[in-house]
Amino acid sequence: MTELLTPDEMYEADRLTIKRGMPGIDLMEAAGLACAEFIRTLSGPCPVCVVCGPGNNGGDGFVIARLLVEAGWPVKLLLAGDPVLLKGDAGQAAKAWKGEVLPAHADKLDGAMLIVDALFGAGLSRDIDGQLAGLVKALNEADAVRVAVDMPSGVDGSSGRVRGTAVAADHTITFFRAKPGHYLEPGRSLRGALHVVDIGIADDVLHSVETRCRLNEPDEFAEVIPIPGAAAHKYSRGSALMVSGDAWNTGAARLAAMSALRVGAGLVTMAACEAALPILASHLTAIMLRKADNAGELARLLGDRRITACGIGPACGAGHDTIEKVLSVLASGSAVVLDADALTSFEGNPDLLFDAIRAQPDRLVILTPHEGEFARLFKTVSKPDNSKCERASEAAKTSGAVVVLKGADTVIADSDGRTAINANAPAWLATAGSGDVLTGLCLGLLAQGVPAFEVASCAVWLHGEAANRFGPGLIAEDLPGSIPEVLASLNDL
Repeated sequence: MTELLTPDEMYEADRLTIKRGMPGIDLMEAAGLACAEFIRTLSGPCPVCVVCGPGNNGGDGFVIARLLVEAGWPVKLLLAGDPVLLKGDAGQAAKAWKGEVLPAHADKLDGAMLIVDALFGAGLSRDIDGQLAGLVKALNEADAVRVAVDMPSGVDGSSGRVRGTAVAADHTITFFRAKPGHYLEPGRSLRGALHVVDIGIADDVLHSVETRCRLNEPDEFAEVIPIPGAAAHKYSRGSALMVSGDAWNTGAARLAAMSALRVGAGLVTMAACEAALPILASHLTAIMLRKADNAGELARLLGDRRITACGIGPACGAGHDTIEKVLSVLASGSAVVLDADALTSFEGNPDLLFDAIRAQPDRLVILTPHEGEFARLFKTVSKPDNSKCERASEAAKTSGAVVVLKGADTVIADSDGRTAINANAPAWLATAGSGDVLTGLCLGLLAQGVPAFEVASCAVWLHGEAANRFGPGLIAEDLPGSIPEVLASLNDL
């Protein structure tokens, strides 16, 4: 169930299910039943306030209220709007409710121990303002457990953005499949615990819906992670080259190189200017060193066809020298990971970078920007109205590379339209150097011949899982040593 459906795609799944013969009211009844059953697991009967909106989300609320009353729960139902205007399935669900319908005013929430948010769901098309904004504020301030139906009201189901204001739920119950807005911030933080329930929609409708967005889980990439066989040797496991910064800036590249080695590359070499070599030699043992004072010397190193992947950018310094080195790397024929200064250096001329990437269409290239680097490199696609998935996807198409748009809700996007949202990164991963480790994980997997989208997906997940296993107090140096344990669990070793 890793597929994530936008509100429009979920609407299409509903439509196809109805077309196959399941009435819409039956889907609504199934949704309401699933919600009511979940609510009954939270406590014994207690005062409940169900806050309904004017659409199908409100219709779900009417079903929930009716079923809870039938189970012996005291229920108060509030409606934002005129009950006469409820149409279709929602109107039918409202007619089956035999209790009182009260206007949705903030003071009507008094006394509720549990509030059901059935105002708007995932498909909200406008900002919440005025009296409804006051209602949402009161709902959030109430001393009650908040259960959202489908999506906390005010959170956009596609982007996770807040439309004006939004409910902060303790639990969110959604149907058939989750939505991108459940995993993109701030929606991820506002939805509380997420529960995806079955309401009778067949899995095979996904063949027609053709969603391209997934939750980043091991099922999506585990099969392509290499496990060395008995005849493996260091070159058969891939040879990776990492480019270091100057003598005062070697730490970032060291973190990346060690991570590439830990994730399975058979051989990792550091390319550095002559002044940095003694410093690197004092810190590194299993990682080889080679001198590369400029782009020409780097190109000569990359002439060794045993090198299968190269990483460049962390602490390299933004400017002309880095631009020349990046272009040499892209001309080499190896797979490439570009991060940090390798991206920022092209701020004034991004097409120079994109043209070099697209010059060899079979080349595997991964870009790993955080939001600041992304904004500098992709000014034309950094539109605030677009979701993070849309921005990353457009950037991948523009650049011809796989794009990893980092953050608490990292998005991985391929130029073919596939996107994945990562959800396992803990807050303590936000520490200096952790991004350099991610660069190294991408580098090590690329060196082993794994496809770029799967490389990025796996690296991001491993990164988060390693941080989870280490726990609070994590610093970037802790991450490479945590990778073997995560790999072993992933491969059931």
